[in-house]
Amino acid sequence: MRVLGIETSCDETGVAIYDGGPGGAGLLAHAVYSQVEVHAEYGGVVPELASRDHIRKLLPLIEQVLDEARLTPAEIDGIAYTAGPGLVGALLVGAALGRSLAWAWDVPALAVHHMEAHLLAPLLEDPAPAFPFVALLVSGGHTQLVDVQAIGGYRILGESVDDAAGEAFDKTAKILGLPYPGGPALARLAEQGDPTRYRFPRPMTDRPGLDFSFSGLKTFALTAWRRVQVEREDLEQARADIARAFEEAVVETLLIKCRRAVEAAGAKRLILAGGVSANRRLRARMDAQMDALGVAVFYPRAALCTDNGAMIALAGHERLAAGQHEALSFGARPRWALETLSPLGAADPA
Repeated sequence: MRVLGIETSCDETGVAIYDGGPGGAGLLAHAVYSQVEVHAEYGGVVPELASRDHIRKLLPLIEQVLDEARLTPAEIDGIAYTAGPGLVGALLVGAALGRSLAWAWDVPALAVHHMEAHLLAPLLEDPAPAFPFVALLVSGGHTQLVDVQAIGGYRILGESVDDAAGEAFDKTAKILGLPYPGGPALARLAEQGDPTRYRFPRPMTDRPGLDFSFSGLKTFALTAWRRVQVEREDLEQARADIARAFEEAVVETLLIKCRRAVEAAGAKRLILAGGVSANRRLRARMDAQMDALGVAVFYPRAALCTDNGAMIALAGHERLAAGQHEALSFGARPRWALETLSPLGAADPA
């Protein structure tokens, strides 16, 4: 079953074709267009500009992946598109085109949950994790720990009560005067920082529970940055030192919560997904910690950590193959709780 996946939830236009099931070839082609240059001068995503750019880029990208996969529209068996969560205008672009193409090509269509797609992205890799597992979804808009028994069998263990980790990265980068997108820029700068100069708090780790709070770290960074500006210290080195302390605090907080989650769930597998999961310091320290606990860790490749069509095509394939599909009507869900999704079946044995 060959599924065309369309992702337009925010500022990246992603399209892919996934061939799944017995004898399927897996990911046949995928392409992503990033709108970084469009939004850079504003220091953040402008929703209306994002929607308009998706309109311009989506059809050319669909043609591109069809050419790369050497397929015609007649050889596509289903279409999956992101319906939420995300920016409502951007979501509607992908939903409208995806549903229209499905009608024109006479194939089923399916609305995909953006975070479920991130959660399933490691299934595109070899080896792929077996169910059940604990998932850390860590991106610009979400930080969640999820107990995953099967596709659609989700239980939220903990989540951010204010800023998500990726959002805190971006806001702290802006405080430090770094270019957009801020998260990757801050991670690069942190490589030059002295890890002993500052120690930021590890929020909500001194109490039971698995929820996250990263808003205070942003304020802590602002206070430290203002202090060095007043004292006229070496601003470039101080900027790097603050970036390093901030990154260390986020990474260690995620480590502490993940350790608690796998121990509480009795899990032997942990997956990390979402844009922040590409952070090299997070991966290195998570691998070391989980190896000591006897827990296997799985990630999508770096190119599939950020928003992309491949994860949408995979998630759509799994549900379309199970017989789910959408009616002719379509819509967008800027807010959509992960645990409301319907399950496909029981989990594989541990």
